[in-house]
Amino acid sequence: MGSRSRGGRCRLLLLLLHLHSSLLPPWSPVSAAGGGSNSGEPYVGVTIGTAVTNLLSPSDLAEFLRAQRITHVRLYDADPRLLSALASSGARAIVGVPNDELLALGSSPASASAWVARRVLPFAGGPNSTASIITAIAVGDEVPTALPSALPVLLPAIQSLAAALAAANLSSPIPISTPLPFSLVLDPFPPSQAFFNQSLAKSFLIPLLSHLANTSSPLMLNLYPYYSLMQSNGVVPLDNALFKPLPPSLEMVDPNTLLHYTNVFDAMLDAVHVAVRNLNVTGGDAVPVLVTETGWPSYGDRKAEPYATRDNADAYNSNLIKHVAGDKPGTPMRPAAQASVYIYELFNEDLRPGPVSEANWGLFHGNGTPVYLLHVSGAGGFLANDTTDRTFCVASDDADEKAVQAAMDWACGPGRTDCSAIQPGQGCYMPNDVRSHASYAFDSYYQLQGKAAGSCYFQGVGMVTTTDPSHDSCIFPGSKLLSNVTKSGGENTTTTQTSDAEGSTIWRLRTGREIRFLFVLRWLLSSMVVLTTMNSNFWT
Repeated sequence: MGSRSRGGRCRLLLLLLHLHSSLLPPWSPVSAAGGGSNSGEPYVGVTIGTAVTNLLSPSDLAEFLRAQRITHVRLYDADPRLLSALASSGARAIVGVPNDELLALGSSPASASAWVARRVLPFAGGPNSTASIITAIAVGDEVPTALPSALPVLLPAIQSLAAALAAANLSSPIPISTPLPFSLVLDPFPPSQAFFNQSLAKSFLIPLLSHLANTSSPLMLNLYPYYSLMQSNGVVPLDNALFKPLPPSLEMVDPNTLLHYTNVFDAMLDAVHVAVRNLNVTGGDAVPVLVTETGWPSYGDRKAEPYATRDNADAYNSNLIKHVAGDKPGTPMRPAAQASVYIYELFNEDLRPGPVSEANWGLFHGNGTPVYLLHVSGAGGFLANDTTDRTFCVASDDADEKAVQAAMDWACGPGRTDCSAIQPGQGCYMPNDVRSHASYAFDSYYQLQGKAAGSCYFQGVGMVTTTDPSHDSCIFPGSKLLSNVTKSGGENTTTTQTSDAEGSTIWRLRTGREIRFLFVLRWLLSSMVVLTTMNSNFWT
């Protein structure tokens, strides 16, 4: 995957200036780039990292992408096994050259030719190709900041790979570029005064842009409004970063162009346009921008990363998708152009080190269940986990635990809900706490009742949510992924485990009827306690 570090990449501080009419517009990239072309309809893709526990096999991943209607992905390497599987999924891929391979490819044209022959040509529509699925090659990842020692060989690597592809005489050219961090853009607000880091301009950026212009390749950039918000010391309004409308008095206005910006992403893109124009590269202003990473973490350290929440991640990515698929493309500076974007990322990479948020950028958990429910109805059908009309029933966070326990006992007893999954040894037993178990029981009852009005009340301790509570191997009944599970007829059975005083383990099979009997018994006992307490209080 390369050495990626979200936290160090966007040192943009997108606004050193808060002009009373402050900040940023409905984002919109630049010319769409992808599919091996610099034109065409803009699209939303996703990046796929591999630091995931129990990552889906290549064939299962291809099927998952097909089920989710994801047609564009960015890979951080060029794994032939995954590319072979993707060939049958209908997805098209940007493949990557990891940073640790740059030295070999940049110093040896022969190595670059061998890499292309082995990793690209079998999947690029050549004579011996199984499919034409590679849309672009991303050489390295944020090299100027992630691995500056490799910067001298970055452009030679790009050029050697381009020469190898040209020699292959492919029917459709494959663009080659390198994803850059937005932190290379200095003084990004107002956008009209932005410029690139001058220490890199002559030695790297100008030659790179010239090459991109000559080969019709996009300028790849990783843009994160999340880090703009985090680093702005309160100057950037949260709603600005999330594409939410602001009153005119809070919109950002560029004093030099008088253009109004209503979201952070648009301002960042226009700052890039201006920075490119200021380099005065022939044809550089026509180089399209391809956003190779953007996204929002769904969880982080409560004190250090307060904006890393599921609601904010849902709002950002849902609004981003609708923006790209909407009927108002472009930025204030370039209203007729819309860039394609890749959301970082498909799965939570739970094995990634660093801040808490590093493991929580995914749209899905590693087992394929959504981390949160996107709201993208009418946005072109992207992502089958558009869950605008999907709801779940869970235990309220602020409900009394004893009341939650009593409600769960009723659901699993008189409510005739199948609670076998929360028994010891089963998929939803962990975490072993009342609220987690009750949430599963509540959702089971809620779905069993067809989500009828009042079926999630539970004496005030249940609440309806659009966030899928499934986790790890625990799939809640309301998750549509359950449609892939074959259910056998008759009584459900579950295996439970208990330990005796001497530590030996006893396994025995319990039927669904027996489990319900135990919950009914516990519910009756708890009800008797409640009635006894009420009776005592009445007479005193």
